[in-house]
Amino acid sequence: MRGAHRFGLGIGMAALIAVAAGALMASPAGAATFVYVGNAESNEVYVLQLDRQNGDLTVVEKVPIPGIEKPGISTPMSVSPDRRFLYVGTRGEPKVAAGFAIDPSTGKLKFIASGPLADSLAYIATDRTGRFLLGASYPGHRVTVNPIGSPGKVLPPQQVLENYPNAHSIFADAANRFVLVPTLGNDRINQFAFDASTGKLTPTASPAAEARPKAGPRHFVYHPGGKLVYVIGELDGNVYVFDYNAASGDLTQKQVVSALPAGFQGKASAADLHITPDGKFLYGSERTTSTLAGFQVDPAKGTLTPIGSVPTEKQPRGFGIDPAGRYLLAVGQLSHGLSSYSIDPTSGKLMKLKEYPMGKNPNWVEILDLP
Repeated sequence: MRGAHRFGLGIGMAALIAVAAGALMASPAGAATFVYVGNAESNEVYVLQLDRQNGDLTVVEKVPIPGIEKPGISTPMSVSPDRRFLYVGTRGEPKVAAGFAIDPSTGKLKFIASGPLADSLAYIATDRTGRFLLGASYPGHRVTVNPIGSPGKVLPPQQVLENYPNAHSIFADAANRFVLVPTLGNDRINQFAFDASTGKLTPTASPAAEARPKAGPRHFVYHPGGKLVYVIGELDGNVYVFDYNAASGDLTQKQVVSALPAGFQGKASAADLHITPDGKFLYGSERTTSTLAGFQVDPAKGTLTPIGSVPTEKQPRGFGIDPAGRYLLAVGQLSHGLSSYSIDPTSGKLMKLKEYPMGKNPNWVEILDLP
């Protein structure tokens, strides 16, 4: 998992350790891989099982999100670090985070309880202990923290930070010491110190790194080696590469590379970003062209070399990569479907496997190994 790697290691060495750890953790005897797809307009989560040998998907169940009077535009989701609980945010009415227990043998979901959110949250993520639910509100321009009480139950928000224009994602680093929040409205990646004992966020001494004007920084990922952060700009279609200082939480920009297909003309609308568990390949989705862009990651410097773009589902807001780094699953908000791809282990190129119908407006994908 993304939080399992220590800081202070060289990128190449950390990647090797990650591969070894992944090989041990991802395929224990009897384990299986499950996929959770959030469907906003049909207000449900699809549970699917992934065949590790050929990438085939089988529907396990379709689970409604209870108590929702009006569905929202997306369903941000987060899995607890111990993989026992799935949290599903709703952006309609009421604005809540629904907690589900994950059956370790079947992957099925059992609803536990819903807790109130401070606003419509574009992104939610647990901290590395699973005790707090962090949130980024795009329309409310807020950063929020909800404590998680008894397992699977989200409590009312304990901290709401104002004036973070179009906050679009949030995630704690592997050491659980710092939290990053890109704000699309002012082209910043905000840096917070995180108190893991209380859940309190405090801006760092240098509270933000800058992207280019009108970049619209949206989603981001940490490199498994712990020394790099990648951010995708929704409005300019670029991927920004930052050196990450794990001691201070600071970012230093080192590269900007386009995620748009060759010959692109029009208004970019980049969306999601993910990296393979071994840190070798990075992928981003672009909604105007409905494409997935791939990049090779330099093992020493972490800089990116484009692999190229492939067509995918219409308006791919979200996608995911399985814990073994063999498959990529992308969903389309307007096609109401999912496309699966195999990832070439040498080149990183994507080969399309199959298409699957989903619910209405699928927009979020979580993939995990159980038990």
